[in-house]
Amino acid sequence: MSAFRHAFAGLLGCLIFICSAITHAADVKNVRIWLAPDHARLVFDMSGPASHKVFTLDKPDRIVLDIEKASLKVGLDKLGLDKSPVKKIRSGKNGQTLRLVLDLKRAVRPKSFELKPNQKYGHRLVLDLYEKSSLKTVNKTAKPKAVAGRDIVIAIDAGHGGDDPGAIGPGGVREKDVVLAIAKELKRRLDATPGYKGKLTRTSDYYVSLRGRTKAARKHNADLFVSIHADAFKDARARGASVWVLSSRGASSEMGRWLARKENSTDLIGGVGSVSLDDKDNVLASVLLDMSMTASREDSRSIAKQIHGNIKRFAKMHKPHVEQAGFVVLKSPDIPSILVETGFISNPGEAAKLKTKSYQKKMAGAVFKGITQHFERKPPALTYIAQRREKDNRTYKVVRGDTLSVIASRNGVSLSSLRKENNLKNDRIKIGQVLRIPTS
Repeated sequence: MSAFRHAFAGLLGCLIFICSAITHAADVKNVRIWLAPDHARLVFDMSGPASHKVFTLDKPDRIVLDIEKASLKVGLDKLGLDKSPVKKIRSGKNGQTLRLVLDLKRAVRPKSFELKPNQKYGHRLVLDLYEKSSLKTVNKTAKPKAVAGRDIVIAIDAGHGGDDPGAIGPGGVREKDVVLAIAKELKRRLDATPGYKGKLTRTSDYYVSLRGRTKAARKHNADLFVSIHADAFKDARARGASVWVLSSRGASSEMGRWLARKENSTDLIGGVGSVSLDDKDNVLASVLLDMSMTASREDSRSIAKQIHGNIKRFAKMHKPHVEQAGFVVLKSPDIPSILVETGFISNPGEAAKLKTKSYQKKMAGAVFKGITQHFERKPPALTYIAQRREKDNRTYKVVRGDTLSVIASRNGVSLSSLRKENNLKNDRIKIGQVLRIPTS
């Protein structure tokens, strides 16, 4: 009987402990807010998993977040809500449920989800507040303008952002800050060059999903997608910049496999881009997709090779050639895509360089030069660069009665430049001879 009492007491103690754990399932330990152009993100750091529900109220506009069996262990008065759609956050208890009420400045559409622990954070509850004015256009892809002289559009993707700092190097230098600075400098150079336009996938410190980054590139009808990173490796001695393209079979090195796994853990790819396969049979669909992939990969490799050579002039390269890996962010069959690792932020020497403005400008300049080198040689149709190249590559076929001086005068170029362009030692020309007309 005594043994039974001890067993019962032990069981009762366990039940009390379990009930206590269930009653106090999770605490809200911290709250962070990130502002993006089309939404605000609230991140609640939780001590454990917790069930929740979200609903809206109007007159006035409010959002209610109920977290079951939870307690608030942090103040909400220093969140920095000034530029957000939230006026104020109030808290209270409804039985064992923690109720957070968001008083709104304007109506928004909420979306919530839970995140499991990772290497940087524990359990998190995320509440995204989407601006209603952006809902009508957020999923629309702009129609290409069928007019000559359009800009070549480069989608510039600064990795990580917001709640995801990326790699963190010695002294607390963060990948998300370094790559955004490089991306903005690259955009500045492109925008200052006639015929080019840079479009950032993120313009400040907020997170964009991997799928969202490629969707942004398609929305702008980008001719090229460039993702910029400054990753870390488990060995602090690893160093060197690298340029990557998509591999269909796997990474070209162990480093590539490790980096791809690390980057791709964020979220999953979806869709095949603007290559519409809905109305095609399986065989034709696979052929079209393969053709699109082949064309974009050829251009990707060409641009990557140019950029690799440019960076090599001032930085150590991890490998003497362009590398390949299965990065999700590169999986856009309809857009040539490359990923630039500007160096290893886990290496003290490279981290010290990467956080300086001068080195960031050098890196942006190398990428910019590689892009323009490729597109000056192979511009997309109907672009300003293609139009200018066609004009610059004018030719003239000699007819009876022509003289070299008359041809030069008619085309607004000097006689000497016409001779030089065509490697002529004198002014003798033949009927039917094709002359190249130099740029005036």
